[in-house]
Amino acid sequence: MFRKMRRFKQQLSNDEALEILKNCKSGVLAVSGDDGYPYTVPLNFVYKDGKIYFHCAKSGHKLDAVRANDKVSFCVIDKNEVDAEKLTTLFKSVVVFGRAKIMSDTEKIKSAMTVFGLKYNNDVAAVEKEIQREWSGLCCVEITIEHITGKQAIELLRKNM
Repeated sequence: MFRKMRRFKQQLSNDEALEILKNCKSGVLAVSGDDGYPYTVPLNFVYKDGKIYFHCAKSGHKLDAVRANDKVSFCVIDKNEVDAEKLTTLFKSVVVFGRAKIMSDTEKIKSAMTVFGLKYNNDVAAVEKEIQREWSGLCCVEITIEHITGKQAIELLRKNM
C-alpha cells in the first residue's frame, strides 16, 4: 500500500524516526483540500503512543478537509543544515501517513492537551490554566499512524559509518 523508499540505504530505523517525532516541536500537515488541491499547514504537535495530536480552532480549512477525507500526511524536519561548499543539505526528516479524526471525548482531549502543553512548558499548573482558558474554542485532532519513514542525507550516513 505504501511505497518503499527508493534510497533505502538512507532510511532511518523506526526507532530513530519515532525519536524525531517525540523531540521535534513543529511539522507540516498535508490534507486533501478544496477542489482536489493539496493543503499543507505548519503546526505544533505532540507524539504519544503511536498517535500525533494537535489543536486548532473549531472551524477552518484543516477541519473541513479532515471531515471530507481522513487520510493525511505529516512531515517533520529534525536537521536541516546547508553545506554550501558541497552544495548539499544535511538533513533528517520523517514522513507519516495516517488517519485523522476530530476528537470528541472530553477526558481524552484533556489528556492529549496536557501532554501537548507539557511538551512546550513543564509547569503543570500553567498548562492546566491555559487549557481551561482556551477550552471553549479548542478542537483537538488525533492522527493514528499507519506508515512512517525517516530519511537522512547520504553524507550523514557516510559520516556515521
